[in-house]
Amino acid sequence: LPADTLSNAQKFICAVKPVMAVFVKYDFWFNYMYELHKNKIPFFYISAIFRPGQYFFKFYGCWALKQLRKASGFFVQNKASEDLLKAFGISNVVLSGDTRLDRVKSLSANPRSLPFIEQFASGANVLVAGSTWPPDDDLLIEAMKSLPVALKYIIVPHDIHETYVDKLCNVLGNRCWRYSQLNSDNINDLKFIVIDAVGFLSSVYKHATVAYIGGGFGKAIHNILEPVCYGKPVIFGPTYHKFREAVELIEQGGAFTINSQDGLVARVNKLLEDEKYYKQVSQKCISYVNDNSGATEIIVKQLLQFINK
Repeated sequence: LPADTLSNAQKFICAVKPVMAVFVKYDFWFNYMYELHKNKIPFFYISAIFRPGQYFFKFYGCWALKQLRKASGFFVQNKASEDLLKAFGISNVVLSGDTRLDRVKSLSANPRSLPFIEQFASGANVLVAGSTWPPDDDLLIEAMKSLPVALKYIIVPHDIHETYVDKLCNVLGNRCWRYSQLNSDNINDLKFIVIDAVGFLSSVYKHATVAYIGGGFGKAIHNILEPVCYGKPVIFGPTYHKFREAVELIEQGGAFTINSQDGLVARVNKLLEDEKYYKQVSQKCISYVNDNSGATEIIVKQLLQFINK
């Protein structure tokens, strides 16, 4: 959309003439909301999640809150969001869940075929580190000194520029190869693979024993649902509290947060050494996905009912 100014909103809505608008999660376009309501065009929020600290729940955010109240409906991820909206006089709320979980669940049902990765992982325990940043990579490299010698690693850095990938491969040594350079002759001698292309991560998680999710030592963790859909235990750093699934999976025992390399080593060793414990954690991940999927069907059904009226 053009930037959220009143002039842009007026021009855009006049040009497009929408019959309905759907906003996702926390994508708040208040001037557009104002103009949509003014033109009697219904708008909805799906997969929405709210926290008390958001500015429109403060005294200085009253104009923005007024626009939220004009929405035709909210489909929220959790009960806390539902209760918060209702506390501020917004009652047209449906607790539906997060459509993103349905998306990653469908992807996990039909993963991309990755023959080299399958060959590399066959019969081995594999730690897949997804969307890692330099602090994650540094922690992993130190932790490797204390993790089982036979453990293999697939690292998917957030930054796949050649300079960074080269630096990472050099640190990991001659048993590390880029994904783009793999062939059937060298695959069995490797201990590390660094994925230097985009679009592979969700399918790579299928071959993990344990998944480490990057970003937790920076601004925020990346997507943890992709490995969870395969029943893979997930581990990540301390910056995760804005993500409902991370908080809930930690509470339920399917995910773990760590603050240091020692914490990572302890958790990975526990998962690899205790088969019964590993299966319990894996089952908690699968149960979480099954218990929380279905948001898409709920939302689409109700939006269609609204349109048909």
